[in-house]
Amino acid sequence: MTIQVGDSVPEATFMTMTDKGPAPVPSAELFGGKTVVLFGLPGAFTPTCSAKHVPGFVGQADALKAKGVDTIACISVNDAFVMGAWGKDQKVEDKVLMLADGNADFTRKAGLDLDLAGFGMGTRSKRYAVVVKDGKVAALAIEPNPSALDVSSAEAVLKLL
Repeated sequence: MTIQVGDSVPEATFMTMTDKGPAPVPSAELFGGKTVVLFGLPGAFTPTCSAKHVPGFVGQADALKAKGVDTIACISVNDAFVMGAWGKDQKVEDKVLMLADGNADFTRKAGLDLDLAGFGMGTRSKRYAVVVKDGKVAALAIEPNPSALDVSSAEAVLKLL
């Protein structure tokens, strides 16, 4: 079942790349006492994700933070090494936290998993954006088509805040 507005976000441990290598980021640490915009996407280095989704959040980071967002995070069912390399490629710097959900633990618990086995990609994430306030879902926008970028763009999220 997909998470809904008012639900607590599922507990999970994400991984992020640091100068010292992969490091865990517990969901309680990420979401507790903060306003977080988390956007999920099918895969690093994929066309819509690289050309539009991540660049949109990088470009709108200051506007999102001006509306009270503490953290902007990108999550994908990839490993921390891939997410780290993609973050460098996308020049996210400290604007977007790149999170790996390598085993799709969070993605499955949130009901946001997508079966792309037919395309040789296995289990991936739906394309979405969620606003989380102190661990609770305040707003959720899921793209009906994983190739589209309408309701989960940075511009759309700005309107939700």
